[in-house]
Amino acid sequence: THTHTPLFSLATAPTFGMGCTSSVEAQISTITRQIVCSRRQSTLSALYPGGPRRFPVDNERFSWNESYDDYHPVEYTAEVVRRKPVWADPDDASTIQHYNQYDPDARVQRQSFTGTYALDPVSKRPLNPLGRHGITGRGLMGRWGPNFAADPVFSRWKRSPITNEIQRRGGHPILEFIAIQRKDTGDWAIPGGMVDVAESPDDTMRREFCEEALGLLEKDSDEEKKHVMDTFLGMEKDLHISVIYKGPVDDPRNTDNAWMETTVKNFHDSKGTVLDDIKLKAGDDAKGVQWMEYSPTLQLYASHAIFMRAVYELRSNDSEVGLA
Repeated sequence: THTHTPLFSLATAPTFGMGCTSSVEAQISTITRQIVCSRRQSTLSALYPGGPRRFPVDNERFSWNESYDDYHPVEYTAEVVRRKPVWADPDDASTIQHYNQYDPDARVQRQSFTGTYALDPVSKRPLNPLGRHGITGRGLMGRWGPNFAADPVFSRWKRSPITNEIQRRGGHPILEFIAIQRKDTGDWAIPGGMVDVAESPDDTMRREFCEEALGLLEKDSDEEKKHVMDTFLGMEKDLHISVIYKGPVDDPRNTDNAWMETTVKNFHDSKGTVLDDIKLKAGDDAKGVQWMEYSPTLQLYASHAIFMRAVYELRSNDSEVGLA
């Protein structure tokens, strides 16, 4: 296994989002700036998924540091969350005592990649580091504050079946990656999902990839699960692995008080042979799964197109030094 250090992280910008000025944005990572820009261009006044219409927020008053006396966001927590499933917090955010740190009671991480987030002085609810979202409560999120996901990007260069040379379009090498089509929105996306209680992001990536892209199901026998996981672990050691990003995501489910953060890793087949034999099969959460060619105009779910751009730029450098 070949590893690289993270390309992008918010660790150098602990106050990001609470005073999102141009000087602060200049100091944070390229990928995070792209996420901020995509959020500013997104339709935050649109309907929340399965819920009410968001209160519109203009570009000048996203930040919590900007006064907004006329700000009247809609309160919404989805019924599926209010039923108190095991992955959801109590309805009263003030009962949680371990914000901005690991919570030993719930066995979940509540420390954001952005650094320390503020709490509303009245409700004691966390405030989204990306600013106002036009809706309060948790929406479809289980946790108050950060909700952590993990997203693996499996990639390879498109090669000639005859010469094995990397194929190009307009002089640029063509990168392929494994994409799944989400059942809930129909969007194409990187495989991935929520980090379970007491689970590491790496374990989440393995589990979600096997479930969403290899068709591993809960009902499958332990023997079948072991075979799929052993296959995964066997090929993982022959891939170039790089941490692409750790931070917040411009997810449509975000609210003022609950938001998505993710760890993105790239598993790259530099030889062009390691991933050839895997049999893609859509899992329960996906309508489809396939190898997809990356292009700068590709439309993907949430911030996934931004992540893929970062992967392409990284692997293009690999190609220039002969690693691909």
